[in-house]
Amino acid sequence: MKSNHIRIAVLLGSISIIGIILFQMYWVNKSYGLAEEQFNKTVEIALYNVAQKMAEFNNSELPNENPVRQISSNYFIVDINNVIDAKILDHFLKTEFEYSNIHIDYEYAIYDCETNEMVFGNYIKQNDISSKEKQKFQKFDEFTYYFGILFPSKMLYIMNSMNIWLISSFVLFTAIIFFAYSVFIILKQKRLSEIQKDFINNMTHEFKTPISTIGISAEVLAEPEIAKNPERLRNYAEIIAGQNKRLENQIEKVLQLAQLEKSKFRLNKEEFDIHKVIKQVGEAFKLTIDKKNGALHCNLKAKRSVIKGDKLHTTNIIYNLLDNAFKYSPEKPDITISTYNKNGRLFLEISDKGPGISKKYQKKIFNKFFRIPTGNIHNVKGFGLGLNYVKNIVHAHNWKIKVESNPGEGSRFIIVM
Repeated sequence: MKSNHIRIAVLLGSISIIGIILFQMYWVNKSYGLAEEQFNKTVEIALYNVAQKMAEFNNSELPNENPVRQISSNYFIVDINNVIDAKILDHFLKTEFEYSNIHIDYEYAIYDCETNEMVFGNYIKQNDISSKEKQKFQKFDEFTYYFGILFPSKMLYIMNSMNIWLISSFVLFTAIIFFAYSVFIILKQKRLSEIQKDFINNMTHEFKTPISTIGISAEVLAEPEIAKNPERLRNYAEIIAGQNKRLENQIEKVLQLAQLEKSKFRLNKEEFDIHKVIKQVGEAFKLTIDKKNGALHCNLKAKRSVIKGDKLHTTNIIYNLLDNAFKYSPEKPDITISTYNKNGRLFLEISDKGPGISKKYQKKIFNKFFRIPTGNIHNVKGFGLGLNYVKNIVHAHNWKIKVESNPGEGSRFIIVM
């Protein structure tokens, strides 16, 4: 499937999901509003009946207006228009709520006009939806004899009555999460497919060039006249040896990566002097740098240079970092290897004066197969495996690595051992 088709499919799918979520939220909110309205009506009717029974008990009459007032979402005031007996009120509330099928925790208090306070409060627990919380009853100046009733667990009670909506919402969001995860996997697989394709194309190019060079050189060496020109013979022999070494290095990088992925490698840790390893690698690499009239500087200031690690893999990561600095350096590479001690740790730095690395690529350069985009220019050889190998070996040793770079100012790789 083409990239544009995948993007369109993901976009349309995302729009559909957002629409479904908004639609579901609208109906859940609508359902909650209807359930709350029904609850308020039922409570208002039940409290009105309680007020009538209290009036009959006191041989009095209710006010002409509706004695029930809803002050807030979960707070109601009921005007009795006569002295209220707390025990009688408690009995009428329980019987009327039971008759109206209102099984919810509530707390009530009676207004005492002598003390101007809400008194005789009681908390009635109907179920385990919520625990008792301290509530503050608001006074109501328009009435003289009244009681207030609070429903502290009203929201949970209403939501508990909306099980079908909650279950459907859970199923919907589970399906959305699964869809999002599937899209993520598809995009990831697409990205891996593109990386694999680029790797195969790059590997084909990397192998084809030296093989062709070796083939041409071999044909020249097969000519009888070549033996009469020892200098020419030596040049072609060096070409074959150099291209063969190049093939060996590329194959070695692929094999190293395969070993790391399969976790078949083991670190053979031993104590060794990192300065000796740096000097050995530097001497071997100096020949490559000299061919481009470059310079390799060693600034080894670490007083404690003995570390414990895998000597072979440590040698490889230094070589890979040098090779990376060499490849991305200008015509005359200028590379510096430094060591120093800080906070009881050994720091190894390899810096160059190349084109530098943009901030947006500095975290990606350690990813497998990643190579900094250079447009249509392909003057830098490689598979994008060297820095990935370095990162894996550094982490296997429980060391740390970071890069400091700015475009046009070169790069510096720092390993904390």
